[in-house]
Amino acid sequence: MQSPGLYVHIPFCRVKCPYCGFYSLASPSLVPRWLRAFKKESLCYKDRFECFDSLYLGGGTPTVLEIRDLETIMEHLFTHFRFDQDTEITIEANPADMTREKTDCIRAVGCNRVNLGVQSFNDRELLFLGRNHTAKDAVRALEQLRASGCTNVGIDLIYGFKGQSLKGWVDTLKQALAFQPEHLSCYQLTFEKKTPFWRMKERGELRPVKEEKEEAFFLTTPQFLEDKGYLHYEISNFAREPAYYSRHNRKYWDHTPYLGLGPSAHSFQGSTRWWNFRSVKRYCEALEGRKAPVEESEELTKEQMRLEAIALGLRTREGISCEEAYRNPALQDTLARLEDSGFLRVSNGRVAPTSKGFLVADRLPLYFFP
Repeated sequence: MQSPGLYVHIPFCRVKCPYCGFYSLASPSLVPRWLRAFKKESLCYKDRFECFDSLYLGGGTPTVLEIRDLETIMEHLFTHFRFDQDTEITIEANPADMTREKTDCIRAVGCNRVNLGVQSFNDRELLFLGRNHTAKDAVRALEQLRASGCTNVGIDLIYGFKGQSLKGWVDTLKQALAFQPEHLSCYQLTFEKKTPFWRMKERGELRPVKEEKEEAFFLTTPQFLEDKGYLHYEISNFAREPAYYSRHNRKYWDHTPYLGLGPSAHSFQGSTRWWNFRSVKRYCEALEGRKAPVEESEELTKEQMRLEAIALGLRTREGISCEEAYRNPALQDTLARLEDSGFLRVSNGRVAPTSKGFLVADRLPLYFFP
């Protein structure tokens, strides 16, 4: 069994991006109250998990916090939890926040991996996406991270939206690669429910790109990046080598235990999954009343665990074992057709999706389910 992972959801942003479905508030007014509640919640779990080998500060925008608050969070976690010596410590960062002082702080508190939310190097596209940074801010932030000695930098990018051309997307990838990032996350724009973009789509004010264009964007991305030496190890994620796969994210795909702290954070251990209130106020009120901020939980059966393992495995480069894939002999002809059609590859005892298979990853598991 792999070591568990720890996630801290920091639910604050300077502005709320119109496409973002993650829980956050565009105001720092509740930071002190949330920080007190976070400390209380973490103490509830200090003896429940073994030594962690990954720590991920996500959000929201963790770098919106003041330096003293980031220092307080890290000091508290390392006082009350145990971490492996080589723990991967990731922080999500916004280019607009990356002053030299903030960059130095990130390194000083122990973060050895930074995910920078660049999204685009085109100012017109950044304006459409509602970002509060410019292309120059993104370049400056990346240069500062390298100058500070950060050797594990991830860049997040978005593609497939109104006004963006395929050539423009490839140009964005080229600009990202100029900084030789260890990791790239390339997300297709989706219309998450209750976001401003979703409401605009419902009113007919904003239309998704056509399916053929979506497919062209998706397939061009791995073709371009793999040609530059990157490994397409999960639907949206690429790394220069396996050592740079996101250790935290991989725990979600293979039922490794993980603890999530903060509003809306999810946790998993054994066969139990639970999640917190999606509200800073409800989260704080629960802990101030000496109650767990858990909104709901579920106990997974062995069969549910198996089916989840198939669905999650088929989102990754490793795929699933041939033993699992061919568990039902009646599926052999179907799987052979999927392999012949270029959706799956079979090698070294594993059945895994190709880039073409990643394109239909939500449908692939249906062939394996009873």
